[in-house]
This record gives sequence, structure tokens and C-alpha cells, in this order.
Amino acid sequence: MQVVNPATGAPIGAVDEMDPGDVEAVYERARAAQAAWADRPIGDRIEVVRRLRAAVVDRLDALAADLTAETGKPISQARNELNGLLPRLDFFCDHAAATLADETVLAEDGLREVIAHEPLGVVANISAWNYPYFVGSNVFVPALLAGNAVLYKPSELASLTGRNIADLVWSAGVPEDVFGLLIGGGEVGAALLRTGIDGVFFTGSHPTGQRIAVEVAPSLAVVQLELGGKDPVYVADDVDPVLAAESLADGAFYNTGQSCCSVERLYVHERVHDAFLEHFVHTVEHFVVGDPRDEATYIGPVTRPQQLAVLEAQVDDAVAKGATVRTGGHRLDRPGSWFAPTVIAGATNGMAVMRDESFGPIIGIASVAEDDEALALMNDTEYGLTAGVYSADEDRARSILRRVDAGSAYWNCCDRVSPRLPWSGRGHSGIGSTLSTSGITAFTRPKAWHLRSS
Repeated sequence: MQVVNPATGAPIGAVDEMDPGDVEAVYERARAAQAAWADRPIGDRIEVVRRLRAAVVDRLDALAADLTAETGKPISQARNELNGLLPRLDFFCDHAAATLADETVLAEDGLREVIAHEPLGVVANISAWNYPYFVGSNVFVPALLAGNAVLYKPSELASLTGRNIADLVWSAGVPEDVFGLLIGGGEVGAALLRTGIDGVFFTGSHPTGQRIAVEVAPSLAVVQLELGGKDPVYVADDVDPVLAAESLADGAFYNTGQSCCSVERLYVHERVHDAFLEHFVHTVEHFVVGDPRDEATYIGPVTRPQQLAVLEAQVDDAVAKGATVRTGGHRLDRPGSWFAPTVIAGATNGMAVMRDESFGPIIGIASVAEDDEALALMNDTEYGLTAGVYSADEDRARSILRRVDAGSAYWNCCDRVSPRLPWSGRGHSGIGSTLSTSGITAFTRPKAWHLRSS
């Protein structure tokens, strides 16, 4: 399978794609190896993850270079992802033992009631290309710590990085049968779902997530889906529009807008709308678009070439319905898959740019008259991943955000994820959660112990 650089369109290497017919054998080896892995003391498994962390630090520059080469992520942002991985690993290591420990909930008259957390068994980790280290580690690290075997299928658009991740895990001390690497496209993923996995943890689009849920439903395997988003932010009339514009431009265009929690819709109070819009456009027009290997580059190529047509269609739809393109709005005439950073003013919720996931360097901005109008428009979506409010008044912001149907709420910030907080979606944004201590117990089944001493 060829690996193509989206910045140039040129192949940069090849990886061996697994034959879908071999997936069952990898699963059987994982099933046979899982019990011994689960029997190892939790302290041993934690030490393995600490060695994984040390290996990431040692190889950080080379890992970042591969990530940039195959996804087009600007090199500074690739290093940011790897550096951001370290505190996530620390969190899991620091909290796994206590979270997975047996919990005595009653002890009286010779009777004890105890809750134990047992591993699911063999779990599938079907990961994503936009943040392969973040998205993958949110699953395979707590899964391994909880005693599971993991069948890890990276996105075919991040196969080099997927192979690097497997090498890191194996070199840290996880047996290859406990962490099975499945390189390939959709046929390999489909074959994985036909095995006897005990759980599937997927990050990707809503349509693919639906198909996965249907495929594994007969087995009643645990399903966790981290799907798309159409994340809104409301800018109230009591903020500094310049500061808000700078923050939200970064939230919308970081990683070339290819983040699950990128800001994708902006609703700006009419009193500050014009000042906000002017500075927002000014900020976007000064983002450096260029070679992702260059330290100065902020906007890189679109990783999936097919997404360019989606972005073009959203621009055409918005213009046809009365919106104005303030900057960008077109492909860039250069090798690879490039789209100009795009700001659409006068957007409405009847436009595709405000309804359908963009996953690229484009944002729609609408003017609103008051808070309740903004709230109604923010909730006018099938997605429910994140939502934010920029306001000088915390009570005002929290009052709005309490009524927004989203898994994460932001006040005066956006596009951030914390290992200490659960990451979850609602509606078409998915089911289940990763991160926090709930993202550790997600890989376990509870067992209720009734223990009488006499």
C-alpha cells in the first residue's frame, strides 16, 4: 500500500497491507495471549506504559517527521501532538491502579460486597489519521492497563505512524500477540469486525460508525464510537472582539481545521459582529500556508484529497444562498491537496457549511441578536460534541451552555481536550467516552462479589 504525501501528491513509501483473510489468525493469537497479560500485576503493566512514554521522548523528532510526511500536519503541530501525549500517558499511569482496584462497598456481620473490574477481553481499536497518537492512546493505553489484548488498526492515511506506534508498544514490553497491528483499508476493518472481539472502539465519521454498530450488534460486543462534530461557539456582546477573534481563529484552523473539536460554526452578537469579523478575517489571512516541514507553517494540506470537493461544495452552496466569502473559498493551485483558509460571512443554518461536518480550513459566521437566538441555532444540529461561549460573565455563559446538548462545554476557550475530563459525544457525535477515570473503566466489566466469612 503506497503512502502519499498530501503536500505534494507524491508517494513517499509503501507498507505491507494485511490480507483480510489473515485477520482471524491475529485475533486467535490475541485471544490466547490475553489471559496471561491480564494476570500480570497492574504495576508491571503501568511500568510498560512508562517505558512507552520514555521511547516517545527519545524518538520524538523522527516520529513527528513521519506524521508530517504522511498527513501534512505542520511539523510544529506534529511535535505538539507528541508532547501532548506525554501528560495523557502520565494520567493513565497515575490513576490506573486505584481506578481498577477492587472496591468494597459493604463490610458488616461477616458479609462483604465487593465490585471488581475485569477486562473486556480482546478489543478492536480502529483509529483515526488526524491525531493518531491522541486518538489511539485514548483507547489502547487504558485497554492494555486494564488487562485487555488490543487489535489496533490505524487509518490507512496514517499507516507509517501506526507502524511506529506498534513498534513503540512492542519495544516497551507488550507482547506482539497482545497488541496486534492490522495495516490496511476498509476490507481489513470489515474482517476485524467479523472476529469474536469483545469490544470495538472506533473514531471516524458518523456513517462509518453506524455501519460498525450494525455489524457487531448481533454479538452484543461493547461499542464505543467517537464520531463527527459541528462544534458551535457563541461570541457574546460583552467580550473584547479582537481577543475573541484571535482565539477562535486558532480554534477553527489549527491542524488545518481537521480536528474533531475544531470550531465549525460561529454565532456572534450583532453589537460586536463587525469588529469581530474584521479581526477574524485579518487573523486568518496572516496564517502561514506552506510546506508542512517548515517551522513557520500554520496551515498545511488537506490530508484526504476527497475532502476538497466537500469544501468546494460548501462554499458554492453558501454563496448561492446569499453568504459572502471574505477570504479563501477555493483550492490552491499547487501539487497536493490544498484549500485556502476560508471565512464565510452572513452564514445561516440552512447552509451546508453550518450543518454538515467540514473537517477542513473553512468556517461560517452568523450574526445574532441575543442569547436565546444563539442557543437555538447552536442546538440546531444532529451533532453534539463540543460547544463554547465567549463572555465576560461566567454565569451568563454557564446558563447558555447548560442548555446546549453537547458532551464538552467551553467558556472563553475552545478546541482543547484534557485527560482529566471525559471525552464524549451526543447524537451523531457518538456514544461512550474516553479519557478521565471513566475512560479506564470503559475497558472493563464489573463483577459483583458477595463474600460471607461464616
